Amino acid sequence: MSKPTKYGFNMLWLFSAGKDRIPAEPDERELDFIAEEGFNFIRVPMDYRFWTDGEDYFHPDDKVLKLIDNCIAKCNERGLHVCLNLHRAPGYCINRPEIEKHNLWRDEEALNGFLYLWGMFAERYHGIPSEKLSFDLLNEPDQILPTHPCTREDHERVIRKTVQTILAVDPERQIVIDGFNGGHNPLPELADLGIRNGVIHSGRGYTPFGLTHYRAEWVRNRDMNPPLPCWPGSYGEGENWNIGRLRKFYAGWTELSAKGVPVHIGEFGCYNKTDNSTALAWFRDLLTVFSENGWGYALWNFRGPFGIVDHGRPGTEYENYKGFHVDRKLLELLKTAPAENGGPLFID
Repeated sequence: MSKPTKYGFNMLWLFSAGKDRIPAEPDERELDFIAEEGFNFIRVPMDYRFWTDGEDYFHPDDKVLKLIDNCIAKCNERGLHVCLNLHRAPGYCINRPEIEKHNLWRDEEALNGFLYLWGMFAERYHGIPSEKLSFDLLNEPDQILPTHPCTREDHERVIRKTVQTILAVDPERQIVIDGFNGGHNPLPELADLGIRNGVIHSGRGYTPFGLTHYRAEWVRNRDMNPPLPCWPGSYGEGENWNIGRLRKFYAGWTELSAKGVPVHIGEFGCYNKTDNSTALAWFRDLLTVFSENGWGYALWNFRGPFGIVDHGRPGTEYENYKGFHVDRKLLELLKTAPAENGGPLFID
């Protein structure tokens, strides 16, 4: 089975559907940049509404599926592994779950639609080897949302059934499962899937939240006047946050790794309201923890308020590099951690 030595970016080509949002074609200049800089991984968060009419989960629009085909092909041509992720799935999304008619964990309509979609992708991409393509089943399951609640038992049942559905079609397909409660908490109850089937467990790097999401407009119940982030620093949780506290935070993930469960950090990043010097100090410590554990990772995202290009954090020194407005210091940090861990290797 493949090892999760994958380093790269989330690309938002099919991230969020809506009246004025249509799927985007990959920007090949961006993909060239990513490959040339030694990265090998692209995670593609997807919204099922791009190819679905209402709650008709079983008749996807083939024009959109062909666009997904093209995204995979353009990445694979450059040696970039693609990880397809359902960010918004039938019956659940961590962003605005209340607009979903069904509950993925409680309603058979949603579960059957979810299983159908992954079975369909397994059949469609059966010929693409796992060193080039993986399936990240569901973005950031969360039990504390006011709508669409689930328990760990609910989630385990859905994940086991979905893994079984995919492997029945393609026994070699690499599968990824996100941690619980926004992706932050490990799922030791599903460790056997990682040990037996090589299923990768995917964590997050958005801690402490007061630094990574400082003044983020979409955060529910956010403090309208939060303290200015610093690193190391206190975030109203007693003990100060520093690299030691980060190691303690990821202890559960480290324990999974020690048992032989593949671990990858599917998303991490810092929003653009935090001063860049603070963000870079935090990135340095976070990436050190990832490197110590041998975990690959994917920054959210490439271009935009969390990325390395035109992110807009105060105090950033940009460099015009290969046709992009790049935070070179952040780029070099992202490249240094895998280099210390033996290089950004393709999975094998």
